[in-house]
Amino acid sequence: MNTAAFTAYREKVVSNCARVIVGKEDATEKILVSFLCGGHVLLEDKPGTGKTMLLRAFARTVGGGFKRVQFTPDLLPSDLTGINFYNQKSGEFEFRPGPLFTNFVLADEINRATPRTQSALLEAMEERQITVDGVTSRLAEPFMVLATQNPLESFGTFPLPDAQMDRFFMRLSLGYMTREQELEVLSRPSAQTVLNELQAVVTPEETAYVRTAYREVKVSEEVKHYLMDIVEATRTQSGFVSGVSTRGALALYQAAQAYASLQGREYVIPEDIKGLAPAVLSHRISLGSSMNAEAAALRMRKLLAEITVPLESAE
Repeated sequence: MNTAAFTAYREKVVSNCARVIVGKEDATEKILVSFLCGGHVLLEDKPGTGKTMLLRAFARTVGGGFKRVQFTPDLLPSDLTGINFYNQKSGEFEFRPGPLFTNFVLADEINRATPRTQSALLEAMEERQITVDGVTSRLAEPFMVLATQNPLESFGTFPLPDAQMDRFFMRLSLGYMTREQELEVLSRPSAQTVLNELQAVVTPEETAYVRTAYREVKVSEEVKHYLMDIVEATRTQSGFVSGVSTRGALALYQAAQAYASLQGREYVIPEDIKGLAPAVLSHRISLGSSMNAEAAALRMRKLLAEITVPLESAE
């Protein structure tokens, strides 16, 4: 395993995205971890915090096809998957692919679409394929859904179904910039101007390597048991209506491997698990009808503070 290739890849991607969005390197790195693992990202925050701009910058930085879909209440499933239309010249039906037939799909304000349209993404996100009129078509690789979501209390939004939330590898939040960072933004060219000039900084060959080689990262038995302690706590402790699924446990395991590789390590440490758990697991738990993103993340951090972190030997 070439650890230098991973650290160089991380540096190029994070620094290029930082040209557009200031001070969000941690979120960019977590999006990169999701990309390596073949996962999808849900970026949830207040309007105007740079969600869409960051995701567009990431897609341009990595390269590949890119499509943006503005989700609205009148958006139909066929607007995503594509339709069969009748060609009068040929006298036959032809398939017109939808925006899902690309590498990166930016689902902007995903919770403004109806549950029926949201569920049209399920097959694409999990199985990398779509079915239209009984005909199944494979999607391109890599394929990644980058979704933004407004807080659920906003007017005219539809909560995402639990089954779809579980398909997102991570749920992230950007938050506000610091005063110094916003002052820097005020005095620099607009983010849109910088974005228009942004170019891919990694090659398809580099991307193919890091998306497969991260699985060579070793995970000790102590770290595996620590991961399962966290997962099982969400299933047994009071206060949780439902705990983390097996898909969630696998996601955290893979995320820790990918994160460790990007740090230039060939092994996972417990701090990798602890640091990634809120982003990977918070949206997979249920605290009842009053649950929101902040409450779930807060409860997850409280749980992590209660679980003993293993001390690994030098071996």
